[in-house]
Amino acid sequence: LFFENSTRTRTNFELAAKQLAANVINIDIQTSSTNKGESLADTVQTLEAMGPRLLVVRHYQSGASQYIAKLVGKRCGVLNAGDGSFEHPTQAMLDMYTIREHFGSFNQLKVAVIGDIAHSRVARSQINALQILGVKDIRLVSPPALVQGLTKAFNLPVFTDCDAAIEGCNILSLLRIQNERIAAGLAPQPDVFFREYGMTKARLARAAPDCIVIHPGPINRGVEIADDIADSKQSMILKQVRNGVAVRMAIMSMIVGGQDK
Repeated sequence: LFFENSTRTRTNFELAAKQLAANVINIDIQTSSTNKGESLADTVQTLEAMGPRLLVVRHYQSGASQYIAKLVGKRCGVLNAGDGSFEHPTQAMLDMYTIREHFGSFNQLKVAVIGDIAHSRVARSQINALQILGVKDIRLVSPPALVQGLTKAFNLPVFTDCDAAIEGCNILSLLRIQNERIAAGLAPQPDVFFREYGMTKARLARAAPDCIVIHPGPINRGVEIADDIADSKQSMILKQVRNGVAVRMAIMSMIVGGQDK
C-alpha cells in the first residue's frame, strides 16, 4: 500500500513476500478510490475486511503507519515501509545487516551521516539503530538548513565541513536531497552541494582505509556521489539492495508467524 513512489523498497518487499510463497497485491494508489475522495481510514478498513495478513505501507505523512495499525485488527499486521520524514525501520535494519556482514561487529566504528538529514526518515532510523547497537561516534554532516531539529533529538555533533567530519570514519552514509519535502529556497544547488558534500575519490581518501559507503537510493550521481565512488568496491549500495530482500523476508515472516501464536 504505497502512497509514495518507490522502486527499491516496493520491489524488495514484493520479491521477499513471493519468496515466502505469499500472494501479493500491489494497490495502485493513482487508480484507487482515494482519488474519488475516500479517506485513508476507509481505504484501510476496506482492505482489512478482505482478510490480508499484512499491510506493507509507505505514506507521505509521518506517523501514518502507527495510525493505520490502530485501525486494523490483530489478524492483520502493519509494516512501516517509510512514513514522511519520520521513520524507515526496514531500511535501517538492512543497513545494519550490511554493516555487520562487512565489519563483523559495531565496536569502535566511526560513522558519518552526510546530506539532507532533517528531511530523511532513513537518517532517523539509522541513527536510532546505530545507537542501539552501541556505536558511540556518529557525526551528522550537512548544510545548516538541512539538519535543523535533529541536533537536540540525538545529541550528536554536527559538522558543516565535510572534509573534517569524515576523517578516520569507517562508514559514510550518504543521503539524497529530499527536494519534495524542502521548503522553497532552502534546497542547495546540486553543483554547490556536490562541491561541499559530494563523495569523491579525493574526499573519501580522508576516511579510514577500510571505509565503506552506503546509500538508501535512489542515488543522484554528481550530487551526493561521484560515479567512481558509486561503482567502486567500497560502495555497498547494490549489496544493500540484495540484503534487503533477505532482511524483509525475515521481518515479514516474524510478523505473520507471530499472529499464529
